[in-house]
Amino acid sequence: MRNAQLSYNHLNYLDRTNIGNAYPGGMGTDLNLTSSDYSLVLSIFFVGYLLWEVPSNMMLAHSTPRVFLPTIMFIWGAMSIGAKGIHNLGGMVAFRFVLGLVEAGFFPGVMLLMSCWYKPAELSKRVAIFYTAALMAGAFGGILAGLIIEGLEGKAGTRGWKWLFIIEGLITVFFASIAFFVLPNYPATTKWLTEEERELAINRLRVGAGADAPEEHVSHFQAFKDACKDPKTWVFVVVYNLINGAGTISYFFPTLMKTLGYTGRKIQFMTVPIYAVSLVISVTGGIIADKTRQKAFVVLGAALLSTVSFIIITAVKNSKVRYAFLCFGGAGIWTAVPVFLSWMVTMFDGREKRAVSIALVNGFGNLASVYGSFLWDKKYAPGYLPGFATTTALCGCIAIVVTFARFMWGDKGVAKTS
Repeated sequence: MRNAQLSYNHLNYLDRTNIGNAYPGGMGTDLNLTSSDYSLVLSIFFVGYLLWEVPSNMMLAHSTPRVFLPTIMFIWGAMSIGAKGIHNLGGMVAFRFVLGLVEAGFFPGVMLLMSCWYKPAELSKRVAIFYTAALMAGAFGGILAGLIIEGLEGKAGTRGWKWLFIIEGLITVFFASIAFFVLPNYPATTKWLTEEERELAINRLRVGAGADAPEEHVSHFQAFKDACKDPKTWVFVVVYNLINGAGTISYFFPTLMKTLGYTGRKIQFMTVPIYAVSLVISVTGGIIADKTRQKAFVVLGAALLSTVSFIIITAVKNSKVRYAFLCFGGAGIWTAVPVFLSWMVTMFDGREKRAVSIALVNGFGNLASVYGSFLWDKKYAPGYLPGFATTTALCGCIAIVVTFARFMWGDKGVAKTS
C-alpha cells in the first residue's frame, strides 16, 4: 500500500506544482499574466480546495477508497490534458479553481486511509516517506519541466509549457487506471484479506491506540459537530495554516533562481538540490519521531531550523549562501509537514470524526496558500524582503503554537495528567 500511495502522491504534487515551472517557461508571456495575475492563478486553486475538503472526506469515510481515490486522480489527470485549450487568464483561473475542487479529497483521504492501517508509533516514518513524493515531484518535476518545455516547444503547434500539462496529465490518467486494482480499502472491508488477517489489522490498531471497545460509528452531522467542538481541531488548523503559509515559497523557487543569477533550463535544474536536501532531512525526521515518539518536538526542531535559515537568507547578500540556506529553510518546512500530519491524525478518535477533523485541518490550513501567494510579488525582487520576512515570522509562530499544543495534549491526543 505504501509504495502505491507514494507513486500517486508524487503525481498529485507533480500536477499541482507544474504551474510554478510553466510560468517562467512561457505561460506568463502567452497569457499576458502580471505578477498579481500569477498569484491569483496560484491562490484560486486553494479556494476550490477548501470548499470541497470536508464534504469529500465525509464521503470517503463511508465509501470505498479503492474506487474513490483513483476516480479523483483520473479526473484531475484528464483536466490537465485539457489545459491545452487555455488561452487567457480567465481560462487558467477557471481551470485552477475546478482542479482545486477535484484534488481536495485526495491528500486528506490518503491520510485518513493510512491512519486506519497503521498505529500511532508507526505513522510518522510512513507519512514522511509518503510525503517524499511531494519532494520527488518538486525535484524531478523541475528536471522534467526543463526537458519538456525546451524539447517539445512548438511541436504539433503547441507551446512547451502546454506539453508539460498534457504529458503529466497522461501519466496521471495511466496510473489512476492501475490504482483501481492495487489500492486497499479499510481493514474491515479489504476483500483480499483473510478473516484472521482482517481481525489482526483491526485489533492491532485498538491496542496501538489504547482502546478496548470496538470503534463506534456516528452520522456525518454528529461527526462534524464533534470535530468542530474539539479545541484540538482549531489549534491544529492554526499550526497547519502557518506551515502552509511558509510553504508557499515553493511555488516561487524557479522565480527565486532567476534572481540568484540562473537562466534558461538551469532555472529548473537548480530547484532540484532544494528538494533533495529536504527529502533526506524529512525522512530522517520521520524516523526520529517514530523512534522517540516525540513528534511535536521534531516539528518544533524543524520550525526552528527554518526560522534560523530564513533569518540568514534575509540578512546576507551572497547568492551562494542564500541558496544553501534556502535548501535548509525548505527542508525545515517539509520536515514539519509530514511529522505534524502523522501527529495530528492520531489525536482524534473514531473514523468519521477523524475524517472531518483531517479535512478541516487540511482545508483551512491550505487557505494560507491563498494569501501566501501574494508575498512574492515581482516588485519586491531581487531581495523579496517581505516574502522572506513573513516566512521567517510564520516559522517562528509554528514553534510557539506547536509547543503549546504539545503541553496541552501530548503526542497521542491524550491530555496530560499530573
